[in-house]
Amino acid sequence: MEKLVIEGGRPLTGAIQIHGAKNAALPILAACLLASGTHTLHNVPNLLDIDTMLRILRSLGCRAEQQGDTVTITTSTVHSSHIPEELMGQMRSSIFLMGPLLARFGSVTVYQPGGCAIGERKIDLHLKGLQALGAEIEEFSNKIVCAAETLQGNEIFLDFPSVGATENIMMAAVRAEGTTTIYNAAREPEIQDLQNFLNAMGADIIGAGTDTITIRGVTTLSPCTYRIIPDRIVAGTFLVAAAATRGNITLERVNPAHLTSVIHVLKRAGVQIIADGDIIHVSCKARPKAVERIVTSPHPSFPTDLQSQVMVLLSLADGLSVMKETIFEGRFKHVDELSRMGADIRVDMSSAFIRGVPRLYGATVEATDLRAGAALVIAGLAAHGTTIVEQIHHIDRGYDRIEHMLVRLGASVRRQAPVPSE
Repeated sequence: MEKLVIEGGRPLTGAIQIHGAKNAALPILAACLLASGTHTLHNVPNLLDIDTMLRILRSLGCRAEQQGDTVTITTSTVHSSHIPEELMGQMRSSIFLMGPLLARFGSVTVYQPGGCAIGERKIDLHLKGLQALGAEIEEFSNKIVCAAETLQGNEIFLDFPSVGATENIMMAAVRAEGTTTIYNAAREPEIQDLQNFLNAMGADIIGAGTDTITIRGVTTLSPCTYRIIPDRIVAGTFLVAAAATRGNITLERVNPAHLTSVIHVLKRAGVQIIADGDIIHVSCKARPKAVERIVTSPHPSFPTDLQSQVMVLLSLADGLSVMKETIFEGRFKHVDELSRMGADIRVDMSSAFIRGVPRLYGATVEATDLRAGAALVIAGLAAHGTTIVEQIHHIDRGYDRIEHMLVRLGASVRRQAPVPSE
């Protein structure tokens, strides 16, 4: 397995462009199935999860290729709505294919999706939403068969504002007869991007970005050309990395409005941030300050996907900080790895108590999931000495060659290939 070798202690300086959002691109790739023809998507990141989704689409009969950050998908050749179990087990976002395949072909067969082990992430809200639209669902061990001759619009109330369930219901409902209203819908920017893409195809959707989304079913959709929004989690990761290394960097091609809660927390920690259009300047000249309490919660509150990265910054802050995780119960696995580097963190149930230390020290650590891996990279950048981050395939799921981006900012990071066995 490949590793990242990081020589810490160098402040990040310079400017980088932020690539497209993985969490927007994946459902939009799935939504391409709703219209027969050729779609062109720009600003698509080159990631393991994107590659997996393209492989799944090809297995269904699509022609799909990526050149740079442009993906071209031809969906007129689709011949199957049965998603291979092996591919589905590699990525949780494969569940997004249920809604569009059901809407276009009247049936879909899927398996329990894979992904990062960050806690229980049931798909019951997805299934309940599709049932409310008239789908019949049968479960056989880990296989799920979903079928509907005709989808019918309905009022759907989500028990939790699940991003994936909201998106799956939206994609199914665009081809349903009548009107569908989703109450307690997720409000993330990626939901808005999906709405904009579907509307560009000819859908009739309003309300994304609020807790009530209304979808008026249409009979036909057409392929289109579309540009994916920038990745707010990647942007947030680099904001934290600059602060943790006491650097001074500029992020280009970002949307500061997508990062309001994160910027607020970083400013409370004493980080200097200036937003100007699609550019963010960030610097941190002194030791950061502790933040009394941060609670992860659905958008627009503080995102769980940046909890582990900000914890690294707080582990270097002056004073005691408290981080409460309310989304995923398994999202503190990075704490043990940070402790190997000298962090002083105590976990009690769903809260982490972080007492800042003057410095972290290089160590060999393991990325247990995507965002934990990004956090360990930040810790290595800020630490004294050499840090080796193992299991970096997790990081590659969400960051387009993160070492290249960091090297452009003056970091000493290299990817080390596995040593062949004799």
